[in-house]
Amino acid sequence: MNKKLLKTGAEVFIANNLNTDIMSVLLKKSPFPEISPQELAQQLQGKQIAQKKLPSWFKSPGILYPKKIHLEQSSSEATALYKSHLVSGKSLLDMTGGFGVDTTSFSAKIGTVFYCETNEELTRITSHNFEQLGVQNVSCYVGDGVDFLRSQKSTFDWIYLDPSRRSGSKKVINLDAYEPNILNLLEELFNSTTHILLKTSPLLDILAGIEQLRFVSEIHVVALHNEVKELLWILKKDDFKEVSITTINIGVSKDQKFKFTLADESASNALYSEPKTYLYEPNAAILKAGAFNLVGVNYGVKKLSRHSHLYTSKERVDFPGRIFQIIEATHFSNSWNKDKAVIKANITTRNFPLKVKEIRKRFKIKEGGEEYLFFTTLESGEKQVIRCIKC
Repeated sequence: MNKKLLKTGAEVFIANNLNTDIMSVLLKKSPFPEISPQELAQQLQGKQIAQKKLPSWFKSPGILYPKKIHLEQSSSEATALYKSHLVSGKSLLDMTGGFGVDTTSFSAKIGTVFYCETNEELTRITSHNFEQLGVQNVSCYVGDGVDFLRSQKSTFDWIYLDPSRRSGSKKVINLDAYEPNILNLLEELFNSTTHILLKTSPLLDILAGIEQLRFVSEIHVVALHNEVKELLWILKKDDFKEVSITTINIGVSKDQKFKFTLADESASNALYSEPKTYLYEPNAAILKAGAFNLVGVNYGVKKLSRHSHLYTSKERVDFPGRIFQIIEATHFSNSWNKDKAVIKANITTRNFPLKVKEIRKRFKIKEGGEEYLFFTTLESGEKQVIRCIKC
């Protein structure tokens, strides 16, 4: 950790070169004798990533950045803030602290936060940043979070884990491949807390997670700008109620939230219709959570097909996803574009035999523009092309 990176000259250099290619910085001699090209490039790259992912860090003076991999593995500021609203109480143990983004958000909601991280250099950087950000209620521990937990006689209101999802250079999805292995630790963790908040890969199967984790009380499917970033699991040892699932899409004009249970979804019967005036596409969090019937029932819109997950209505409704006004819906054939002469459009396929790339090539349609084309199959089995403009 080279604090000379925070001297005025270095900070001005980084600010003036924010859009500079990192490789060019690495290959040139550093303009600062006490700072290596590698250190300068690392700080610059961290600043570049933070500009979008961690805006408060980016705006704050005196922040040091670790290697790129630690920033890539950290939560975004927006998703960390969402997590902080799920916890409360006097104490929280963050067993897998990393770059401390989640820890920082927890510190605003919890009296005392304990941060554990096995990487000594990363811990030093994070501890320094806590000071720069005015975080005063976090105690840092260099070492394994499991060892720290076993060394403590006290209990915590919450334990938070964001286990490593890498095996060598490969990413892993299954819970039993995480490090630490949460499945082997559950009973031991519950000796020290009544609440566990677990972050997992967005690719983890929800039903499999419920079965393996056993004590699931709530699941939060968190999307940012319509991309699912993480699954959050709240575990309570003595809570045997129906699992509550909340989907949240952050970063759109208004956060889109939808809450349900698997029993609610199972009891819902979708109604079907051919395309009407408006077309609706649920956001990515709802699609990941599998609320395919319930979202249509709750918002009074009808599905085009049980397998397409596209919805329609005559009157426009405030729907948690993308909304389009339909220009026309036509039968799909190899000559459908002969009369339409569409040369540029945004294309989506749902429950359709051709891929987007094949459609563009076959019908010579360029990407972009204001028009949207949905290639899909109706409940009747008819294949259609729905031309839309975004509302």
